[in-house]
Amino acid sequence: MNLQFSVLASGSTGNSFFIGNEKTQFLVDAGLSAKGLEEQLIKIDRNIKDINGILITHEHIDHVKGIGVIARKHNIPIYANEKTWKSIGESLGKIPLECRNLFDVEDNKVLEGLGIESFAISHDAAEPMGYVFHNNGKKLVYITDTGYVSQRVKSIIKDADIYIFESNHDVSMLQMCQYPWHIKRRILSDVGHVSNEDAAIALSEVITDRTNRIYLAHLSQDNNLKDIAKMVCTQILEERGHIIGDKLQIHDTDPKTPTELVLI
Repeated sequence: MNLQFSVLASGSTGNSFFIGNEKTQFLVDAGLSAKGLEEQLIKIDRNIKDINGILITHEHIDHVKGIGVIARKHNIPIYANEKTWKSIGESLGKIPLECRNLFDVEDNKVLEGLGIESFAISHDAAEPMGYVFHNNGKKLVYITDTGYVSQRVKSIIKDADIYIFESNHDVSMLQMCQYPWHIKRRILSDVGHVSNEDAAIALSEVITDRTNRIYLAHLSQDNNLKDIAKMVCTQILEERGHIIGDKLQIHDTDPKTPTELVLI
């Protein structure tokens, strides 16, 4: 069974990622309104009614905005760890008990035939997680909203076919922007977001000859540009011996336009 995926939306205004195979379809996060998410799925010729579950990375609103309405309207299972569920509470309205499912951090599950592994990341949330997906010998990594990438995380995500990887900000742009200092300090901290440079360095240590696509995700709308993020990633990877071209491609993501639905 081929793995299929699309980054439906990525950025501070809302995040969601589609992944599945011929048998099952999942979302990672639902940070758009229910209507907005349905519209994004239609753009890649998919339907919210066919989604088998939604995996939550953490409780921030740009990752969970739509799950309350989606759960009540479509009765779709939602998966999150216990601390994340407690942080969400009733903030999104009542989520039916039958839709609430636990997916602990550092856990492995097979859901509807899709292998899913969770791992802890460093962000100012209750217990934030990233995910690794395994399907028919293929490996896909999804990691955003982390202040740094630890050696333990690198050991888990190493040697994947596909990376959806946070490249949040250009440090110089962030330092010169109009944000209050306490927000800048949070973003730059170990529980904030990784910069273009730090993302590229981490990627250079985990990608292998097997890797063929990198998607730069969760770019700041105020403190980054797609061209800058891609340029920095390309430069650092090539300095460290990785050739960017047909075999290894770097792709953009966008807050409003889904990436092409890709089958691997």
